[in-house]
Amino acid sequence: MPITAVASRYANALADVVTSRSSVVRPENALAELRSFEAALRSSAELYNALVTPAVPANRKRAVVAKIGGLLKISQVARNFLFVLVDHRRIGDFSNILQSLEVILDERLGFARAEVSAARELTEPQRAALNVELERISGKRIRAKYGVDPALIGGVVARIGSTVYDGSVRGQLNSMAHKLEGGL
Repeated sequence: MPITAVASRYANALADVVTSRSSVVRPENALAELRSFEAALRSSAELYNALVTPAVPANRKRAVVAKIGGLLKISQVARNFLFVLVDHRRIGDFSNILQSLEVILDERLGFARAEVSAARELTEPQRAALNVELERISGKRIRAKYGVDPALIGGVVARIGSTVYDGSVRGQLNSMAHKLEGGL
């Protein structure tokens, strides 16, 4: 789902708060708390509908958010952010806002995002070794999302931003074919 300008604005505002020196909550904790609220929101269609419908008054929505926030032990910073979303009728954009927040926090904290596809599921030692190599290549700390691509014969393909690192068998065969066709 695409990240909108609205989602980016709200995410940037929260990122400003949680990354400031005076913040009482760590960015990772705020994100985890909001993810737990998102899980609760997804698990109940009634809850979601109650929070997005304009027929329910904002003060009732705030009371629901406060109650759930208390049950989930969500920090006051995260609760206040949820109240802002309720007041501005943006709970419907919540998933996009969280996705944008995750990207913004990674950028601000010096992480690069990598999407890694492998022919089969990688073991933890393989993932750790691959992370070390991607960090060496990119010069940044890496947050990788791993997936399996059955179309790969073997090896891995990693994408960091717009750069693709093709360590797959197919990529190596294509490279050799290109060299042979071009006379090296």
